[in-house]
Amino acid sequence: MRRLVFPAALVALILLAALAAPILPLPDPVRQDVANRLATWLPGSPLGRDEFGRDILSRILWGARASLSVAFASAAIACLVGTTLGLMAGWFRGAAEFLAVRAADVVLCFPPILLALLVVTLLGPGTGTLILVLSILYLPGFVRVTFAEVLSARGQDYVEAVRALGAPTPRILSRSVLPNIAGPVLVQFSLAVAAAVVVESGLSFLGLGVVPPTPSWGLMIRGARATMEQAPTYLLYPCLALTFTILSMNLLCDALRDVVDRKGGSRIRHPRTWTDRVLPGLFPARDPAPLLDVQGLTVEIATPGGIIRPVEDVSFAVRAGSTLAIVGESGSGKSITATAVMGLLPPVAQVTAGVARFEGRDLLGLPESERRKLRGGAIAMVFQDPMSSLNPVHRVGDQVAEAIRAHREVSAEAASREAVELLKRVGIADPDRRARAFPHELSGGMRQRVMIAMAIANRPRLLIADEPTTALDVTVQAAILELIAELQRERGMGVVLITHSLGVVAEVAEEVVVMYAAQVVERGTVAEVFARPLHPYTRALLAAVPDGDAEPEGIPGVVPRPDAWPPGCRFAPRCPHAAPACERMPALEEAGERLVRCVRWRELAG
Repeated sequence: MRRLVFPAALVALILLAALAAPILPLPDPVRQDVANRLATWLPGSPLGRDEFGRDILSRILWGARASLSVAFASAAIACLVGTTLGLMAGWFRGAAEFLAVRAADVVLCFPPILLALLVVTLLGPGTGTLILVLSILYLPGFVRVTFAEVLSARGQDYVEAVRALGAPTPRILSRSVLPNIAGPVLVQFSLAVAAAVVVESGLSFLGLGVVPPTPSWGLMIRGARATMEQAPTYLLYPCLALTFTILSMNLLCDALRDVVDRKGGSRIRHPRTWTDRVLPGLFPARDPAPLLDVQGLTVEIATPGGIIRPVEDVSFAVRAGSTLAIVGESGSGKSITATAVMGLLPPVAQVTAGVARFEGRDLLGLPESERRKLRGGAIAMVFQDPMSSLNPVHRVGDQVAEAIRAHREVSAEAASREAVELLKRVGIADPDRRARAFPHELSGGMRQRVMIAMAIANRPRLLIADEPTTALDVTVQAAILELIAELQRERGMGVVLITHSLGVVAEVAEEVVVMYAAQVVERGTVAEVFARPLHPYTRALLAAVPDGDAEPEGIPGVVPRPDAWPPGCRFAPRCPHAAPACERMPALEEAGERLVRCVRWRELAG
């Protein structure tokens, strides 16, 4: 909440200056004094006069009133109408969804300037026309944000409980749904206001907005263009006012986003008692307990040569709405850790130590029938090879429908319809036709999207994604990651991301676990680990990432086999900092907010 203080103070200062313009001892902003045109300074006019002798300071403050009035009015109208349409579309679906969402898509197809020209041509320029244009421009954003949030909220238990009590729909929407989606809508409103200030100035500059002699920053910039050589400061002042306003509003938008963003788990630490009193439900309470808590997980496999441990003493925790990445070279034990948590280990492997709790329930101690109910339901997994994960003899739509029917009692027809909707949701074009296709008829990116559709079919609270972008090109990889992030934002899902790509980790994850040779060697927030890695293996992984023209540094050697772990530190044979002290097995030590498994981390960090 402290992050809001500074940007909110800046925006409040701007609003106060604009509101106080009529009572401040300023000259009339429209009174002309041609004898003093382009004067750089006069008594009572510290910023000088414009091309008609009008006071620049007065016009800037009165221009702020015009610009901000248009921006707030248009954003408020767009917010009111768009939120209402989004509520109706997300709650009632069907025709309401089609009309609201498709209408928003149609508006988005029009370039803003062309739409403004069309409306101005029909209605003529003026403040009222400008508010109408901006309201139409920002309406789709509110519709889409509200629609997505309502879809997420309507399936929550607290909404179902109110419905079970027989509450009327208007009361459910106003008391249960709307307060819980107010955060994202508020962020969207702040973004719309900031953008509207820029668009208003641009349209007024083009003669499509505020009509002279009403002061406006856009009109001031337009008038100063002809006198740039004689009086360059006349152009500077409105540009500075516009820049300062936009920067202040952008800072406020960023702070609001960080406060209400469900993914920012580490940022939201304290209860917001005063906001709960003023706007109950604006900031949904976050459960302090982790969604998934893995402690001391060890997996053993009996081989003719003896017992091997591909996973040893692995611990991590994932909270709802956050992303934890597990990184390391092939053979480090990342995927086996995930399959152990899911209860999908092959018969030769077994968990011999540790616990894995999901929402407080011990996954490892559950009977198989209970685990089966969780898999594909509350917990879902996306495997790294979609071609081998999809059944080649069944159509992809049937496989998605099967995932639905495995956890819900719905008819085959209803499951097929929902499967098509899911394929559409994950961005597959022509989902009706693609649902009838076999896996080999789809591209790698499409098959991966099908796997994600199957994983999210039953609205999981935890998604484990094992190399979801392996063998995909960069554009498809970005689309897949954006899709997972979008689903996470909508549903507050916890995500465990297993990947080799540190670039992906830096982009989407909050915490990272670095594994090497079956063990966790470093764990902490992505920002801290990437900025100051403590373990030599983490440093080596980061150095191996291509960075501009710099030549990446390879890591000599390979990850040892589980039946041939070296004594002591398992990275020592490949480590340039190995010393005699590394001959004993290092423990996982606390290093501030992080954990590191290295006996020399203190001297290497220094």
